[in-house]
Amino acid sequence: MAVRPYWKGYLKLSLVTCPVQMMPATSESEKVRFHTLNRETQNRVVSHYVDSVTGKEVKDEDEVKGYQRGENEYIMLEDEELENVALESTKTIDISTFTPRDSVEWIWLDTPYYLSPNDPVGQEAFSVIRDAMEAQKMVGISRLVISRRERAVMLEPRGKGIVLWTLRYGDEVRDEDTYFAGIDDDETADSGMMPLVQQLIKKQTKHWDANMVIDPVQDRLRDIIAAKKKAMKKPAKAKPPAPGKPMPSNVINIMDALKKSVAAETRSSK
Repeated sequence: MAVRPYWKGYLKLSLVTCPVQMMPATSESEKVRFHTLNRETQNRVVSHYVDSVTGKEVKDEDEVKGYQRGENEYIMLEDEELENVALESTKTIDISTFTPRDSVEWIWLDTPYYLSPNDPVGQEAFSVIRDAMEAQKMVGISRLVISRRERAVMLEPRGKGIVLWTLRYGDEVRDEDTYFAGIDDDETADSGMMPLVQQLIKKQTKHWDANMVIDPVQDRLRDIIAAKKKAMKKPAKAKPPAPGKPMPSNVINIMDALKKSVAAETRSSK
């Protein structure tokens, strides 16, 4: 089943323009999802907006966005006003700046999308922009309207295509020094422990595999759902909770723990 483009528009660099399409690089469609039901009727529960003062339901046509300027005082903005903001970046990704890829830290990256040509005629222009950035290890910085918000975006060459990352706003990124300030600057690694930790790292090193990030909770939920399907006409028997692992009662010496870990890894690798 073909995936429908999330966005269609144009990629522009100076006088070079080509039609492109954008698709989300990640998906949550495989996750187990639930609806809220009425336990007595087993009908789905629906939600409605109600007036916070009168308690009456608000009709769709009476809903409007409001910016709070004071207590119980709002500035109302109509849909047309919101849609007319930043029109230039609604359909065109105009690359205005380039920067070295390694200068953009991971914390600024938000959501990834795949950007590809949307017309065979534009493939050459797309390829030239992509390959030029790749050759110079550069990424492009631009702006794009997504869900009525203009976002700064980064364009990174990736194989035959381009990965477009939305970037976090400046006020969303917190300074790491604030959170690492409590770590003692004079605290250095014990010279006797370092080789043991390095040995553990070496023994536990594997090539990256997608199975490293599977979600066991989703698998358990599917098992529960499958079991309930089989027992729809049978009264379900409550299972006693599995006994949890006892919490350690005392703190063990870190050097002893490292030595035992290395020894266990050595035995398992033989």
